[in-house]
Amino acid sequence: MNSNPAAAIKFGTDGWRGLIARDFTFDNVAVCAAAYARYLTETGLGKRGVVIGYDTRFLSEEFAREAAAILNAAGIKVTLSACALPTPVVSWTVLHRRYGGGVVITASHNPGIWNGFKVKSDTGSSAPTETISRIEQHLKDIVASDFVPSRMAAEEAAKKGLLVIAELVPPYLEHLGTLVDIPLLRKTSFKIVVDSMHGAGAGIFRQLLGIKYDLVEIKAERNPVFPGMRQPEPIDINLKELEAKVVADKADVGLATDGDSDRIGIVDEHGVFLTQLQVMSLLALYLLETRGEPGAIVKTITTSSMLPKLGKLYGVPVFETPVGFKYVAPIMERENAILGGEESGGYGFRNHVLERDAIIAGLYFLDFMAKTGKKPSELLKWLYNKVGEHHYRRIDVEFDATDRDAILNRLKQANPATLEGQDVKRDTLDGWRFTLSDGSWLLFRASGTEPLLRIYAEADSPQMVDRLLETGKKIAGV
Repeated sequence: MNSNPAAAIKFGTDGWRGLIARDFTFDNVAVCAAAYARYLTETGLGKRGVVIGYDTRFLSEEFAREAAAILNAAGIKVTLSACALPTPVVSWTVLHRRYGGGVVITASHNPGIWNGFKVKSDTGSSAPTETISRIEQHLKDIVASDFVPSRMAAEEAAKKGLLVIAELVPPYLEHLGTLVDIPLLRKTSFKIVVDSMHGAGAGIFRQLLGIKYDLVEIKAERNPVFPGMRQPEPIDINLKELEAKVVADKADVGLATDGDSDRIGIVDEHGVFLTQLQVMSLLALYLLETRGEPGAIVKTITTSSMLPKLGKLYGVPVFETPVGFKYVAPIMERENAILGGEESGGYGFRNHVLERDAIIAGLYFLDFMAKTGKKPSELLKWLYNKVGEHHYRRIDVEFDATDRDAILNRLKQANPATLEGQDVKRDTLDGWRFTLSDGSWLLFRASGTEPLLRIYAEADSPQMVDRLLETGKKIAGV
């Protein structure tokens, strides 16, 4: 047993996540906050203050107050959310109010036994690798020196002007109204089912569309256990209740937001889950065709080959990155891109904030339906008429930890000349990808933290996808 749990804190893509009570404790949150305070102080960003938000997980608001107390003690002004709220609200608030950064207490789509300390840059985006590395070095120094972070009581911090409790959602919703004609949306006659997955997005679409709108919300109450699902992630396996409700209520569309509302899942009017690759491609079509907004698209390697096809049709560049929004956001900024997204269901947009946002993605999808008069399945057919039919599936294969090296070696050496009777092109942008001559592709990515191999495939038929995935298992020997 590690006598100093803080020594095991490891920051990932945009922060740190841990098991509540075992790793994610008040003491460890204090250490993270102290390390972040040192970073803010040395860079001068602390002079601009920070915003702290939190989700609906167990003790999230108390962990947020703990982080605020540490930052206040370091002389940094904190604007603390008055309630649980979507992570995108914090991202937008940082950018809008020109804060030096932000923190969200959330584990996003992880199971309920997890919580996290997510760091936002002064642009509202996921903190870049350099920032995370510097915070992590401060954390190591704190742990090595047995430094005990100081706390400032909320009452004292408020008197000194270092702590402000604020309602952050209303200004964010007002901003969304500059991106979408919400009064016009309120006049539509769609029937909508929203699955908030017991997360921080509960009630947001109701606030946007009004109390009279024909909208039904399920799993809107706070429940940190996230019952009925392994984790609050808006993927097909977790949305069976939403799919059934859409069919039973004869709804036009189902929308699902993950635990902190930066990822979205969409179910069509027949109760069929639209894959994340289909949704991103539909959003691209909406922006390019329906809104007539030309501009670059940024996609991670795991997203659809429909996007380059749309890029050619509309004469816009499409950029590809490794997995992670920290790679997507800088290119979106550089190219003034209209859309950036990941296979996880996280999409970011121009004129907003360079970060994933399920709320604006959902609004854009509803606006797409409203402006075209088409239901989701009809929109998909329209997309397929332009770029051809595409299907996608991912499987996650667990393996014995002792087999990791053998599996990775097999993938490193794999270089088939043909697959399914077609020539193959191999690349290693992020993992191992094999692209067939007809555009179908097979991709392998190994988890860096778990004994897990993710195998992805996209092709022009479900049958071809299934065959590629089975071939993938044989190539990897799993």
